[in-house]
Formats: sequence, C-alpha cells, structure tokens
Amino acid sequence: MWGVTVVSLVLLLIATANSAVVPFRDGILPNGDFELGPKPSDMKGTEVINKMAIPSWEVTGFVEYISSGHKQGDMLLVVPAGKFAVRLGNEASIKQRIKVVKGMYYSLTFSAARTCAQDERLNISVAPDSGVIPVQTVYSSSGWDLYAWAFQAESEVAEIVIHNPGEEEDPACGPLIDGVAMRALYPPRPTNKNILKNGGFEEGPLVLPGSTTGVLIPPFIEDDHTPLPGWMVESLKAVKYVDTEHFSVPQGRRAIELVAGKESAIAQVARTIIGKTYVLSFAVGDANNACKGSMVVEAFAGRDTLKVPYESRGTGGFKRASIRFVAVSTRTRVMFYSTFYAMRSDDFSSLCGPVIDDVKLISVRKR
Repeated sequence: MWGVTVVSLVLLLIATANSAVVPFRDGILPNGDFELGPKPSDMKGTEVINKMAIPSWEVTGFVEYISSGHKQGDMLLVVPAGKFAVRLGNEASIKQRIKVVKGMYYSLTFSAARTCAQDERLNISVAPDSGVIPVQTVYSSSGWDLYAWAFQAESEVAEIVIHNPGEEEDPACGPLIDGVAMRALYPPRPTNKNILKNGGFEEGPLVLPGSTTGVLIPPFIEDDHTPLPGWMVESLKAVKYVDTEHFSVPQGRRAIELVAGKESAIAQVARTIIGKTYVLSFAVGDANNACKGSMVVEAFAGRDTLKVPYESRGTGGFKRASIRFVAVSTRTRVMFYSTFYAMRSDDFSSLCGPVIDDVKLISVRKR
C-alpha cells in the first residue's frame, strides 16, 4: 500500500513540475530544444506514451521523440540543432504554460519540417488567439524552416499549444518541431522623422542563435497579430526576417527578404493628408546569401508605383530609391514585392530574393 502511495506521489510531482507555470524571458522556452527527453519506460519505440514524459511539456495524441538520423523507410530525419526533436502525428499537440504580462504582445519562433504528409500545417494557439501555418512550401534545402507567430496576452498565463490538425492514413506522418522560443514585442510608433512604424524592421521575432536561414513571417491572413509590428504580410507566401549576424543588411540589424516573387509582399497603411506631398524612400539590396541575378522590387504608395531594378552579385550590397507622390486619401497604403522568383546560386532548392530596409515616409513641401 505504501509503495503504491509513494509511486502515486512521485507521478504527481512529475506532472506538477511539467505543468508548472514558468516566468517568461526572451529566448528558448524551457526545454524548447527538446534535448531533455522521456525515460525509456515512457516510450514505445519512438512514440511518447506518457503525456508528461517530455520535461516542461505536455503532449497529447501521437507524439514521437525523434533523434537526429532516425530513418523512416527511405527517409532520413535530420534535426537542425542539437540531437532531438518531436514529431506531431494525427491530431497531436504539445503545450507549455508561461507566465506573461497581460496585454503585452509576444512572438513565438520555432523550427518546423514536413515529413511524409501531403498537406502539412500547424495550428498555433494561445487562447483566444490562434493561427494555421502551412509548412508545405519548403524554403530551404535542409527541409527545416524557422517560423514566427504572434499573440497578445489576454491573461497572466499563456498556454502555448502547437497542434497538427492533419488526418493522414499513416498516423506517424506529420511535421517535426524543434527550437521553440519566444520574445516580447514592443510596437513602435510613428515619429516626426518617419510616418511609418518600424520602417527599419528592428522590432520583430526572435532569431534563434546559430540559425542561418532567417525567420519566415506567414501571411497576415494566418495571424491575428503580426510578429513584425506595424507591417502586414499581404501575400500567399511568407516573407523572411533576416539579421546582421547571418546576412547582409542595408541599415541597422534587421531587414526583410522578399523570397517568393509577387507572392511575397509586405504592406503598411499610413495616415496622410489629402493634397499633401510625400516622399517614400527605402533601400534595396541582397542578403549576401548567394542570391545572384537581376532583381526588381516594386514599390506602391497609394496610386503611385515605382520599379527598382537591382543587379545582385549575391555578396551583399544595396542601393537607395524614392518615390514622390501626392496623397489622395487620409490613409495611404505602402506596399513592396519582388517582381521575380529567385533561387540561391549555391543551392537551387532554396528560395531567395531582394532585401528591403530603412523604409521612410515623410511629408515635404511642394516644389
């Protein structure tokens, strides 16, 4: 009897430790890299059979704990960092509770890779916010891409849930997840030097240390709140958030790479005065990631447009451009996209494109 009681108490303590609320701090979530794994007794092959078996996480459904180099048929599963990741099968999920500040904005960053499902996607949620992120398009040759998703905290505890809504014939088919991290967002405001918010893209999602792929920001239709404050991703495909630690950036430490032609666009709506003259200025360049060739960025400011050609050597560099226009509305939409698709010259399976940065909108006197 005492043995049963002690075992029950130990299981309760483990469950309590896993479900405990952890104070938030910028960076990888507790065991967000999944390097701390289940005990052998909590697994059946690669399947996790105890919902509290992975430290700091609670799992539901068919969740597998995968080691790098694991083989599934003819497919070799690779982990982007460290030695372990999790795979979410049909209707499977992982969740963790974090103590946050009510009303604050936060951005999640995580690595995901598709495996064998036909239409893989992930449902990310922190109640009441949720969004479905498609992972069908692979942007990098490794098969792993970093994604960002944002939410506003409605309470002092955020329950972060990553869920695979798929229903495949093989229950093991589903996305791999690794490197789950979080960052607080501080939405910038317009200034007397720039009517646009976050024109330098300095405020955005966390870029994982050691990551060389940049962070994909999905279309705004998938997000109630944007991980790129001030901007909307108004396209079918994602845009990429790049940093100076891994890429060439025209200004500051962050920029946006338009990686999917006209299917990859960002926009912002600015307050303007009808009849007043404005100048929209920006930088166009390449990220020093072997993205070579003739590129064109199309800029839109209300009814006015400008095509900016850029001849990329793929080694970094940029040019500046501007467009002068007269506002015809109290709200003017500023938008950018790339005219053409591009692929890296050293890796023909990785999408790339022109970089935009240092976007400014100011009012000027008429000539």
